[in-house]
Amino acid sequence: MSTIFSKIVAGEIPAHVVAESVDFLAFLDINPLATGHVLVIPKKEVDYLFDLDDETYTGLQLFAKIVAAGLKKAVPCKRIGVAVIGLEVPHAHIHLIPLQNVEDINFSRPKLNPSPEELKRTAESIKEALR
Repeated sequence: MSTIFSKIVAGEIPAHVVAESVDFLAFLDINPLATGHVLVIPKKEVDYLFDLDDETYTGLQLFAKIVAAGLKKAVPCKRIGVAVIGLEVPHAHIHLIPLQNVEDINFSRPKLNPSPEELKRTAESIKEALR
């Protein structure tokens, strides 16, 4: 069964993509905890992060590291937080969240509701920082 993330990879659902490689994709969360909240996924559909083969797992982590560096340049913050929850979408993914304090990565907090224009501007800022 195709997940929403697989549909994003296939171009069936639009996303605010910030980085892409042959095997991985990074895009903005449309219901972010903080401005610049990015989801990093393998293009290969695997439900659970720790079920990824070693090459894909390490590649995903390295890709996330690159994206996090650009994200930190583009969105003023103290750190980029990393979270792997994996319950909401059955497709392995890593959350990269700009942090000012520990509460910024609390998933029980109300999510932001940015406009499509805000998401587009944020995505462009991150893409520019990655160049």
